[in-house]
Amino acid sequence: MSEVRAYRRTLSTWWWVRKPSYFLFVMRELSSIFVAWFVLYLLLLIAAVGRGDAAYQDFLDFAAHPVVVVVNVVALAFVVLHTVTWFSLTPKAMAARIGGRPVPPAAVIASQYVGLAVVSAFVVWLVSR
Repeated sequence: MSEVRAYRRTLSTWWWVRKPSYFLFVMRELSSIFVAWFVLYLLLLIAAVGRGDAAYQDFLDFAAHPVVVVVNVVALAFVVLHTVTWFSLTPKAMAARIGGRPVPPAAVIASQYVGLAVVSAFVVWLVSR
């Protein structure tokens, strides 16, 4: 008696590159690695500041290394992608209502960007004063 086997279509490792929506999805998932890098980088900065001037200077020397600069630039691009895609997904995940009426998705997204701008301006003011 012969064994019956199900047909399994082979799928390329790079299947997600062919369709823009799949590509964006995979890039967004990949961006979480770079978000984690930024968290680690900032924790290292805080630890260096807490240990004194010499440790802070060592951190600045580390941060100025060309490989670290390139990783940070790539990480910034991925964090911006992560932020933009997260902001655009929020209205789909959250049904905001004001006075019993649904808030338009554009208003939810715009309010996030306004909040981001306000917090960013505050941080710039805090650091530059």
